Amino acid sequence: MVTALLLLLALAATSLAALPDLGYPGWQCDASLYQKSKNTPTSAHSVRFTDIKVLGALGDSLTAANGAGAPKGDPLAVILQYRGLAFQCGGDHSLDEHVTVANVLKKFSPNLMGYSTGIGSANVWEVSKLNQAVPGAEAIDIITQARALVQIIQSHKEIDYKTDWKLINVFIGANDMCAYCNDRENGPHSKAIWKQNVITAIQILKDNLPRTIVSMTGMFDMAMLRQIDHDKYFCDGLHVFECPCEKNKDFPNTDISAACHLYMDAQQEIQDSGIFDSTDDFTFVVQPFFNGITVPPLKPDGEVNLDWFAPDCFHFSKLGHANVAKHLWNNIVQPVGSKNHQVNLSDPTIPLNCPDTKCPFFRTTKNSVDCSKYMTA
Repeated sequence: MVTALLLLLALAATSLAALPDLGYPGWQCDASLYQKSKNTPTSAHSVRFTDIKVLGALGDSLTAANGAGAPKGDPLAVILQYRGLAFQCGGDHSLDEHVTVANVLKKFSPNLMGYSTGIGSANVWEVSKLNQAVPGAEAIDIITQARALVQIIQSHKEIDYKTDWKLINVFIGANDMCAYCNDRENGPHSKAIWKQNVITAIQILKDNLPRTIVSMTGMFDMAMLRQIDHDKYFCDGLHVFECPCEKNKDFPNTDISAACHLYMDAQQEIQDSGIFDSTDDFTFVVQPFFNGITVPPLKPDGEVNLDWFAPDCFHFSKLGHANVAKHLWNNIVQPVGSKNHQVNLSDPTIPLNCPDTKCPFFRTTKNSVDCSKYMTA
């Protein structure tokens, strides 16, 4: 078994170069955006991208990047966690070669730490670093992940958890939705319980990690999956095990879409409530670019572009992670209230945007209303 796994890892490593990818060669912003704050900011609403020193993540197999480097036609490789390619915090390659939020941030903060490299699970520090996502995780599981992340950050000798600014990415909900049809709004995957699990996890971060920004990627409409695996016998069969509710004929597109929008509403409610803005050194922001998408990425002929997906037609491929990362970054630099809630996944030419020189901070609910109040030298 060990020999087979080592062989699989070796084949996976050699296959990465052959897979389609999306980089952004020569990306540059205004010179002023690369200058650090004169004094380390004390407010989460005055944090320049150059001030962010620590990057982490909570989530499931999409954040662990399962199958991102899997060769075409090799579904077995989907069990591998290609964390170095993950759209939020993968640090393999450079931005010229592969877009991730981590690779963009390294342009502003070259000494950034916490991003993942290589292939491995959450308990392998050399690979995962601060990406604590676990395949199969539901919202209730990011509570445990949050505790683990706190423990690592507080005990790491290279992190001053009290003064270093931290960006924690969260993306969760797909596995909850894969079980939602079994109990709907009357069980453990209801909107109310899902929302409370997210709040509990974020509260653990707030209670233990000062100077932290939590960026939560918005839920996506999983009715799209049915367009991706349609007439694809292998993927269709595999999804019976990966996501039972997606294959449940008594859970039609209208129902699964409505349920996903309940989770989207929960995210918005958490942000709008202001419960994580009660102190000045912590904040929570939703990045909603996935919310309004109902069509998967397509080829010019209208067929689903499977280059975007791992061989199971569910997880993102290397190219998929890069494309998602670009839209996530563009959401991050947009003001709250003016963020894209729908993007064109089929267009790889959409530019990677720079922060606004007039408000050069990580955009939050407060600095999006009046940035002038938070300007620093």
